[in-house]
Amino acid sequence: MALKITSKCINCDMCEPECPNDAITMGFDTYQIDPAKCTECVGYYDHSTCQRVCPISNAIIADPEHEETQEELIAKFDLLKQSR
Repeated sequence: MALKITSKCINCDMCEPECPNDAITMGFDTYQIDPAKCTECVGYYDHSTCQRVCPISNAIIADPEHEETQEELIAKFDLLKQSR
């Protein structure tokens, strides 16, 4: 499942440099996560680094509109890796 940044985001700039897939960018009001690039850090780490560094509880959550299995996240990681 891709992650998403909620309106609780305070634009602290902590998450963007942590994303190994470059899925996080500044949106209109807050940072946003591109679900096509978000693998929840699968393939890189055993946890989502953006959630780890975010100082606001529940500002980065699972995106229910982009549910994916572990296998789908691994496949997305492989695709992203090949396209680099």
